[in-house]
Amino acid sequence: MDRQLSVATQFFARTMRSSDIDLVVQNEVAAYEHPWTKRIFIDCLRAGYQCWVLANKQKIVAHGVMSVAIGECHLLTLCVHPDYQRLGYGRKMFLLLLDRAQKQDARECFLEVRASNTGAIELYRSLGFTQIGERKNYYPGKEAREDALIMSRSLPIP
Repeated sequence: MDRQLSVATQFFARTMRSSDIDLVVQNEVAAYEHPWTKRIFIDCLRAGYQCWVLANKQKIVAHGVMSVAIGECHLLTLCVHPDYQRLGYGRKMFLLLLDRAQKQDARECFLEVRASNTGAIELYRSLGFTQIGERKNYYPGKEAREDALIMSRSLPIP
């Protein structure tokens, strides 16, 4: 509990920079079995996607990427370093991305999430997202591919 209170005020949101990518990829590797590569983040920055981090001068604890176009947004990735999970950083990052998307006139948000990622599913449901479909064998897995749940909700989020 003390750790939660002490770190809660230490990190601020800012746009992702090219110089952040190595640290962002390190977080991906720590958090995911099949992390995004440096090239994917470079491409997202070049494409002008909403790319944000929660950081201080020493570290980046979370990052997210969202595409926004023609009244819709799509959460592409949301990652919190394992040492900082369950402290509200995922929610903070996602709400920031949704706010940025709303400012670009997005009226609907879509995302895919691993069917086994119960923590992320709980977060998305708590923000009003509902499952609208499923993509079979969408994600790579250890022994077999894993299904993705497709979720969405209308914006804005009150």
